[in-house]
Amino acid sequence: MVKVTLIKSPIGEVKSVKGTIAALGLKKIRSEKTFEDSPTLQGQLKKVAHLVKVENV
Repeated sequence: MVKVTLIKSPIGEVKSVKGTIAALGLKKIRSEKTFEDSPTLQGQLKKVAHLVKVENV
């Protein structure tokens, strides 16, 4: 399990980064979601690594 927290706002980012944040279900700063780890998730997290904090649960 992986816990993802939105740390920085996606305002000013390109559309694809904003779409990835939306696909992860993160709407507001400090919003958190927990996911099962998968290669797809790892690719999404790599794309938005500068905006989120990732913790193993």
